[in-house]
Amino acid sequence: MSELRQQTGIPELDEMLSGGFLPGKLTVVLGATGIGKTQLGLQYAQAGLAQEGETGILFDMATRGDSQSHEDYAERLFQWKLREQLVDEVFDLEQIWEREQARKDYQHLFRQSGRRVTRRDMELDEWKEWKLEFVKKLDAAIAYFYANFVHGVRRTVIDGIEPTERPSDSFQFHAFEYVYHQILRKEYDWVARDLFRAQFRSQQEQIEAHHYDCQQIGCLLLLTTHEVMLDDLIQRPIESGDVLSNANTIILMGKIREGNRMSRALHIAKHRGSAVDESLVPYEIRETGLELMR
Repeated sequence: MSELRQQTGIPELDEMLSGGFLPGKLTVVLGATGIGKTQLGLQYAQAGLAQEGETGILFDMATRGDSQSHEDYAERLFQWKLREQLVDEVFDLEQIWEREQARKDYQHLFRQSGRRVTRRDMELDEWKEWKLEFVKKLDAAIAYFYANFVHGVRRTVIDGIEPTERPSDSFQFHAFEYVYHQILRKEYDWVARDLFRAQFRSQQEQIEAHHYDCQQIGCLLLLTTHEVMLDDLIQRPIESGDVLSNANTIILMGKIREGNRMSRALHIAKHRGSAVDESLVPYEIRETGLELMR
C-alpha cells in the first residue's frame, strides 16, 4: 500500500510529485520576494480542508514588520478569513480543549520587531537579546501549534525567513530548527509536557483523549532568496548543515527568459524516495492562485 500523500491544491504539481508531499517530512520552497511562494503555501494549507477536514496553519517569522499579505491572499483566493493567535496574548490553557476558542489559523512570531536576524550584524549582547525574546515567545508558539494539532490540523506553513549569506548565522534559522524538531516532530505527550508543565498530570486524561501522530503532520517552509533567476537557484550550493540538506522535497521558483520576455517557472530539485518530474514548468499567478502551464 502506497503512503498517503498530502495534495498541494495544485493538481499539476501533485502529478509531478507522484501524488503530493509526504507528511512527517520537510518540504522547502525557495524563491525571491513576489515569485508566488505565499500563494503556493496558502493553496497547500487550504487543500487540507478537503483531505483532512481542517485547513492548515500559518506561522510567520518575518521580523521587519513587512506584510506577507497572508490575510489578503487567503480572503481573495478562498474567502478564508484568517483567525490570528496573537503571540503576546495571554492564552488560557484550559481553553485548548475547546475547539472554537483554540483553533486559529495564523501566528506572527516577531511582529514589528524591525531588526536584522543575522549573527554578524549583531553584537554579542544583541544576539543574546534575540535568544531571550524567542524564549519568551516560545510558550505562545507551543500553545498555537499544539492547540491546532489536537483539533485535527495536519499541515503547517512557515513563512517569512529572510535571505542570508550563511543560514548558520541567522537567528530565524535557529528558531525554525527549534520549532521543527521540538514541536512539529516531537511526540504529542512530550509537547504537552512542555506546554502544561506543572499542570501536566491534571490534564493527562484530556491529553490522551486528544492524541495525534506527529508523523502525519506536513511542514512546508517558504524560504526567501536573493536569487531571482531560476537558473541561479538551480546552481545554488547547499552548505553542510543547511536546512535544505535535511529537506525531503525542494521546490525552486524563479524567473526564466523566453526570447525577449521574462516569465516564471518551477523546478522540483529534490523529492527523496519518489519518482519526480524534473521539468522546468512555467506557471502563472491568477485570481485562483498558482496555475502550472503543462
